[in-house]
Amino acid sequence: MASEDEYTAAPFLPEDPEKATLTALRRAAVGCRGCPLHRDATQTVFGAGKATAHVMLVGEQPGDQEDRQGKPFVGPAGKLLDRALAEAGIDLDDTYVTNAVKHFKFTQAEPKKRRIHKSPSLREMTACAPWLAAELALVEPELIVVLGATAGKALLGSSFKVTQVRGTVLEEEIHGRPERLVPTVHPSSVLRADDREAAFQGLVSDLKVAARVLT
Repeated sequence: MASEDEYTAAPFLPEDPEKATLTALRRAAVGCRGCPLHRDATQTVFGAGKATAHVMLVGEQPGDQEDRQGKPFVGPAGKLLDRALAEAGIDLDDTYVTNAVKHFKFTQAEPKKRRIHKSPSLREMTACAPWLAAELALVEPELIVVLGATAGKALLGSSFKVTQVRGTVLEEEIHGRPERLVPTVHPSSVLRADDREAAFQGLVSDLKVAARVLT
């Protein structure tokens, strides 16, 4: 089995991930040691939702609350995303949510101090890519909503800039599959915005583009 220094999750996936279930993938991901991020994280945070979902939302990585609870998008950014999806007319029950990286990467000044999010490196995103590829193969979404720059780089390459393509429909080959994608900002950026309401409405506007693709 590969060591974390090889930076690949591939050996930790089921033998034939495309024939596995999401439940089997989730169980296998618990033991992933494909990069050093597992050392400090509380647990693996795998995707959540139905295998029949028409929309897959891909974010960057789990945050503090997600790391503690073991579920994606359960913190403040996740709650804001749920509200934006509802306002855009996208059924939450028809979504599958996941992240490009499955472990929380953070800095911490000292034990018991607040854990500060730190963006994953390209190497860490590449290491985790087999999990995302397996999720895509099983869910086969009609549309991928790309949440933020890091998720965009993980899916579309290091030159991706969310500000240039947000709210547009892209058609690209992702992990060997033709996909339609709508990029937008990560909901956490809305929480950090000076004008939060304007930023929120911008997110909703992008998600309405995604909703139109689905109709």
